[in-house]
Amino acid sequence: MVELEDVPELVDPVLVAAFEGWNDAGEAASGVISHLESTWEAVPIAELDPDDYYDFQVNRPIVEMTEGETRGITWPTTRVSWARLPNGKDVVLLHGIEPNMRWRSFCRELVGLMLELEVRNVVLLGALLADSPHTRPVPVTGAASEAGLVSTLHLEPARYEGPTGILGVLQDACAKADLDTVSLWAAVPHYVAQPPSPKATLALLRRVEDLLDVTVPLGELPEEARAWEHGVNELAEEDSEVADYVRTLEEQKDATELPEASGDAIAREFERYLRRRDPGRG
Repeated sequence: MVELEDVPELVDPVLVAAFEGWNDAGEAASGVISHLESTWEAVPIAELDPDDYYDFQVNRPIVEMTEGETRGITWPTTRVSWARLPNGKDVVLLHGIEPNMRWRSFCRELVGLMLELEVRNVVLLGALLADSPHTRPVPVTGAASEAGLVSTLHLEPARYEGPTGILGVLQDACAKADLDTVSLWAAVPHYVAQPPSPKATLALLRRVEDLLDVTVPLGELPEEARAWEHGVNELAEEDSEVADYVRTLEEQKDATELPEASGDAIAREFERYLRRRDPGRG
């Protein structure tokens, strides 16, 4: 069992998790956790023993150097940190690497950790490759253990069936432990799959804001998202086949986008704008 280090009594803690690897196209989901860890100055409280879950020939340890001297080895694992939000509530951040083996034991250990921390609400973040044009808002689909929460959050319901990653297995384990769980998935354009994908990270981060009812400082992320989109535009302009393909995706997207859905999106963005001007609103 993972051992916790110097953890105070937490207030209504919510756990937000993402895993690098198969569940993390463009590193969009893990990018959210990294941003929150930095922005909220999260304090490390636990990490799992990597010997139990990782194949080090697949996920190799990293040797770090300082001024030409070996500083040490960083092992691939799953780490947990904690932060107190401006509204007085607490958040637990889980930044993991999808394990190579013993998934059921891995999830039992994480659920045990959540129960020990008295976490009752879990947010799982993922990103997948999709036929989505980079010029349009990033679609975010969702699934939830609580009926109606997906529609309340104005999410497109996830309808995926097929092979799953550690997020799917962990969501099932959380549900069996009666933990309220929401999974959010951002769609990353498959023709620009290489990381980073700041536009998708930003889309997920805004959904996390909605779920936690907090305003997260975005830092350079909006500018990075604009620069990313501008860079992809330039690449498309240099390749007529890519440009034609993007236009086809845009036409398909625009044809299926309901006017009322677009109106809801505009209303939500305006509400976020007001909250950023007046942090006391949420």
